[in-house]
Amino acid sequence: MTTRRTTRRTTAAAAATLALAAGLSGCSGFTGGGDDGADGALTFTTWASESEQDSFEKLVAQFESEHDGATVDLKVVPYDQMFSNIDAQLSTGDAPDVFRVDYGNLGVYSSQGQLLDLTGQIDDEDSFQPAMLEAVSYDGAPYGVPHQTDVSALLVNTELLAAAGITDLPTSQADAWTWDEFGEVATKLRASLPADQYPFGVNWQQGGTPRWLSWLFQAGGALLADDGTTSEIDSPEAAEALGFTQSFFEQGWVAPSSSVKSTTFADTEFSEQTTAMAFVGSFLVPELADTDFDWTAVPMPVDERGATDLGGNALVATADTDQGELATEFLNFMASADAMTEFCAATNELPTRTDIDASSIDFAVRPDVMPVFVDQATTIEPSDVKQLTSPYLAEITVAMQDQLEAAFTQGQSVDDTLSALDEAVGQATD
Repeated sequence: MTTRRTTRRTTAAAAATLALAAGLSGCSGFTGGGDDGADGALTFTTWASESEQDSFEKLVAQFESEHDGATVDLKVVPYDQMFSNIDAQLSTGDAPDVFRVDYGNLGVYSSQGQLLDLTGQIDDEDSFQPAMLEAVSYDGAPYGVPHQTDVSALLVNTELLAAAGITDLPTSQADAWTWDEFGEVATKLRASLPADQYPFGVNWQQGGTPRWLSWLFQAGGALLADDGTTSEIDSPEAAEALGFTQSFFEQGWVAPSSSVKSTTFADTEFSEQTTAMAFVGSFLVPELADTDFDWTAVPMPVDERGATDLGGNALVATADTDQGELATEFLNFMASADAMTEFCAATNELPTRTDIDASSIDFAVRPDVMPVFVDQATTIEPSDVKQLTSPYLAEITVAMQDQLEAAFTQGQSVDDTLSALDEAVGQATD
């Protein structure tokens, strides 16, 4: 769910050492030794796109100017190195005071006691969307601040759709295509397009495999029961979702090489006009802004309900930081309404606070399409978040990738796929 190519591709983070939480209290000036022995010095490690890095640098400078004696050492690393570095640093006690983590991986760290418990320490906690608070929580306690989110919607090449006679496009959840209507659109496109072009691409490649769960949720299904451990994947709803997504390949609606283990992402196919439509996260809108064809965004299709993926990231502090007080102050600053609005506007990402009207944000790139993403975000339910942030999801995802690949490209039956997934979920949660 979260890169310009790699910045949001979910990876499985390995659990490391168990640590004790540092004490927290509010303050206006800071003393005490950090990891490097400096008073009021924080280390902050993140990955970032160009616009994200620029925003982080500006906000860090603002925080330092508003907090006498505080310094923040911002370190930007490639996403594909981020969590292997964090894991190694946690195991040696040399982790940064603060780091960025996608919601899908946060549970791995919080469940192992590696993050600072922020119970009672988040400013204006009631101002955050309940689903996003769920995303940073483990066993009812928050272990980070939900810094931003991004969700997938459907981008459409209006020229290619018009050539196929498709001009009536949905604009909101109220008139989103049903699965049947989406299938009709794909069928028209398949008949209109040449053999080397495809109706659409789905962004479930590699680390994005959990995005398949959006279709499961749309069908009214679930991966895990409310207890967070019992598998619910072998169900009629899951059979419907798997059968429908399997038909993408059977009907020639997607490229045969675009399955979950593909190395070519949906946004690349769309920008190269290999596909007429693509499921894409809002964070990729800036990368697609300069294409030489007209495109817009429409909502994801709906079945029993609307649903999308949980993209975005939290900011967390490590449990054994010597700067717990300052780290907490920094997290609250970064997740404040003003800072969050500034960050989201610059990066085409979405806020996690209810006191920010996302529809009024002056997005830097293609503000005309952002209302669709803002509306799409309302389809995320707390129960979805609980499953997408499960500490077991990383292990389950490995099995999901293998089984979906077999179903999509090797003809494995729906029943056999769901049975194998059910067994894998049971093994992961046992």
